[in-house]
Amino acid sequence: MASATIRNYLSLVKFSHTIFAMPFAMIGFFLAVSWAGHSFNWTKLLLVVLCMVFARSAAMAFNRWLDVEFDKRNPRTAKREIPAGVISASSALYFVIGNALLFMATTWFINPICFFLSPVALLVILGYSYTKRFTALCHLVLGVGLSLAPIGAFLAVTGYFAVLPVLLSVLVLCWVSGFDIIYALQDEEFDKSQQLHSIPTWLGKAGGLRFSEGLHVVAAALVIVIGILGAFHWLYWIGAGVFMLMLFMQHRLVKPNDLSRVNLAFMTTNGIASVVYALFTIADMLIF
Repeated sequence: MASATIRNYLSLVKFSHTIFAMPFAMIGFFLAVSWAGHSFNWTKLLLVVLCMVFARSAAMAFNRWLDVEFDKRNPRTAKREIPAGVISASSALYFVIGNALLFMATTWFINPICFFLSPVALLVILGYSYTKRFTALCHLVLGVGLSLAPIGAFLAVTGYFAVLPVLLSVLVLCWVSGFDIIYALQDEEFDKSQQLHSIPTWLGKAGGLRFSEGLHVVAAALVIVIGILGAFHWLYWIGAGVFMLMLFMQHRLVKPNDLSRVNLAFMTTNGIASVVYALFTIADMLIF
């Protein structure tokens, strides 16, 4: 029974999607250690990981709780845990509150600036769920939420901001916003029927893909800028090359008249992009 409950909550928050932001948090952490010259600390690393897990769990569960009525009406989402009755709405809300409190409590043990900024972070990542009700730029708000991962991890170690991790966060913003637009193509007609906003409902499928491509061009440019400003070596550029290749591939997989490979583009290519980029970037910092 306990294992089934755990599986249900892991499914509720799509724990496998942690693969998108967590690698960038690790880059932010090791930027602080290697690039900024701070000492490595296992406890601090664990606290950063816990912050990521608690914040993301709160955000995802809140999104599912808030959107339950829409999810019930959408054939693609009707089998999710709350509309299907696997997890009650009240239990999901308690789960959100618990994770939000755990996130803030964890930042208390990191440093004062992280603790004082934790409500701001929660406002962004929880507030995203409301944005599709009034703006097509909701994808960018999601991007901002995930972009807090690298700068937050850097701040956890150093206690201050710096140009390189900020650029890394902007990279995450453009990358995440771009692939979220691709994912939203599936719900264009449903969102229109419910008066929900997104780039695809605003610009159509073809226009949405062009908007996504533009964001990913900026993301690729930032990968190059970060490599140059950070004076990285050949290992970084291997990871950067794979990352940019995966950006290109997802736009080859999805067409306005063929959305059959959206999930492949969303999960597989972006999962590979984030993990490989992080592994090679961190290896570059540790070896050279």
